[in-house]
Amino acid sequence: MLKLNIKNETSRLRAVVLGTAISNGPTPGIEEAYDPKSLEHIKAGTYPIEEDMVKEMEAVAKVFQKYDVKVYRPELIRDYNQIFARDIAFVIDDIFIKANILPDREKELDAIQYVIDQIDPDKVVRPPEEVHIEGGDVMLWNDHIFIGTYKGSDYSDYITARTNMEGVNYIKELFPNKIVKEFDLVKSRIEPRDNALHLDCCFQPVGKNKGIIYKSGFREESDYMYLVDLFGKENLFHITREEMYHMNSNIFSISEDVVISERNFTRLNAWLRANGFTVEEVPYAEISKQEGLLRCSTMPLIRD
Repeated sequence: MLKLNIKNETSRLRAVVLGTAISNGPTPGIEEAYDPKSLEHIKAGTYPIEEDMVKEMEAVAKVFQKYDVKVYRPELIRDYNQIFARDIAFVIDDIFIKANILPDREKELDAIQYVIDQIDPDKVVRPPEEVHIEGGDVMLWNDHIFIGTYKGSDYSDYITARTNMEGVNYIKELFPNKIVKEFDLVKSRIEPRDNALHLDCCFQPVGKNKGIIYKSGFREESDYMYLVDLFGKENLFHITREEMYHMNSNIFSISEDVVISERNFTRLNAWLRANGFTVEEVPYAEISKQEGLLRCSTMPLIRD
């Protein structure tokens, strides 16, 4: 049996699901794009090709191997995008929560059924239908759970609005002893530089008390200030609009002092090293063209 345990974003990782780019399928058509960044690259003819994305994910798998992390990969669905494991489910404490994702992504859950089969069935939950929640919007910080959402009345018009207030309330009920705080995110269907697809596109904790943040990703300044007050301004690395577009807040922690980061994130990686982190740099620029990076393609199962 898998004894799940996830209390935060940075404790020592022991087991993880890492997506796969094998048999990723043809470049989607314009009408099939789920996010503005993919759309931009489809239109420009720069959408990533499978071979490059497979190499990028293998680089991450090698880092996990180096740190002795147990890695599960999804079973293969032919011609299908299975990169973003974080969207389909996530773990809080010892509970495995299936996300109610876009309906045509349901089979991605089937592809990790062999992992779910190793978890105590009482610890696997599926929210009711009206609850929308995706792993990229759910961030654990010990007694806190941060959740990205979109409170605009036009929620249903936005395919980029992935977690609703029903999702937030569902987590509040499931974990009554935690401080659940939602953040209203800026969304755009057309401009990826102004679209926080998930909370991890504009914020992520690192180490014991630090974080990476993009102020303009939050619709309300008070939400941004909540994190500044909690972490302390001096502990937050503020990224620019362009850095947010390249997904600098979407790195991934193996432990409190080891992070996997994209090799082009020069300013961020320098800051991390200056703050005592070991930075394992990998190439991930092709995958980032789909508006997802390292955190999006991983689903942690066990941390110490």
